[in-house]
Amino acid sequence: MPLRYLKMHGTGNRILVIDRRQDSADPPDPETIRRMGDPVSGPGFDQLMWIIPATSDDALAAYRVFNSDGSEVEQCGNGLRCVARALAAESAGQTMKFDSPAGRVEARLLADGRVTVNMGEPAFEPSAIPFHAENRGDRYSIEVLGNTLDIAALSMGNPHCVLDVPEVEMADVAALGPALAQHDRFPEGANVGFRRIRSANTLDLRVFERGAGETLACGTGACAAVVSGCSEGLLEASVAVHLPGGEVVVSWRGPGHPVWLTGDAELISEGIFEP
Repeated sequence: MPLRYLKMHGTGNRILVIDRRQDSADPPDPETIRRMGDPVSGPGFDQLMWIIPATSDDALAAYRVFNSDGSEVEQCGNGLRCVARALAAESAGQTMKFDSPAGRVEARLLADGRVTVNMGEPAFEPSAIPFHAENRGDRYSIEVLGNTLDIAALSMGNPHCVLDVPEVEMADVAALGPALAQHDRFPEGANVGFRRIRSANTLDLRVFERGAGETLACGTGACAAVVSGCSEGLLEASVAVHLPGGEVVVSWRGPGHPVWLTGDAELISEGIFEP
């Protein structure tokens, strides 16, 4: 089955968009997805957005999300922006609604060309992340590689761990990233954010994503880094997040409100992959 794709990026996060609404086709098997994700044997990507027909009457489409290792995950903020950009011609300038594995999300194009997406409300209860802890807290102590680290844990549709570091450039992402992402206290794994707060409305961030490794940007990771900082009173309601691939803006008005993620979504190329 030839697979026609759009290869895009959101703040450097490489996204492959495949629209199968016309036939509701099932996604490829994990081995084929891994070959597609490898730039040697396929187009190469960090996340694959597999678009299928909407499951609710007022949504434009639904989607599933796969990492480059073939694993399926619940959400991808940069991928959602790319999907919105790819389907923008069908929206007539209106807010686009999508059915995602993590629930209903929304997106709209801004006059400056960026895309802003409603990522829903964050979840802090350990059982909802999921994360093994006796009680909910803003911070948790966790043992990793012989050290005790102080982390935040929350869900933005997928599990996140946020660790503060003196300088993101010097953070030991290669060792601590996979160790935290696969830690026993995260039964479904986690994306791991290495954060430096520069001011109340600016932070630097690197993210190690489960199933993809370190990426140039992670939309849900940016949301988690800002939301956890807001919940501790460290950040304002709108924060510029500087990632290796560029900048996104995350806005959150607090409990009971959704998180908004704003950034670019650009086409790199298009083609057909023959499994």
